[in-house]
Amino acid sequence: MTDKVETDHEYSREVLYDLIEKGQEGIEEMMELAKQSEHPRAFEVLATMIKNTAETTDRLLALHTTKKKLEVMDRPALENKSGDTNNIFIGSTTDLQRFLQNEKTVIEHDDTE
Repeated sequence: MTDKVETDHEYSREVLYDLIEKGQEGIEEMMELAKQSEHPRAFEVLATMIKNTAETTDRLLALHTTKKKLEVMDRPALENKSGDTNNIFIGSTTDLQRFLQNEKTVIEHDDTE
């Protein structure tokens, strides 16, 4: 990944962590206020704060998923290790069917082990 992407990721991560921590602190304070006042609006605000903090936590996880996708895109494509790029089957259709049936049998046996 480029330095800018890495820097932006780290900055976004720090901001999200800070927002989550402040959200948790605010939830604790609002919980005390809601208990003391027993006002329905205070409980409504508390519920909204909890929801917003949970959504911010989800955004943090989405940030990691996005970073992993970017890392995968940046990796060079794996080269064909066998060196075979074009394969040609020379034989009859019956030979091909037998070959494919044998391959299928081998794969089925490998799956059961």
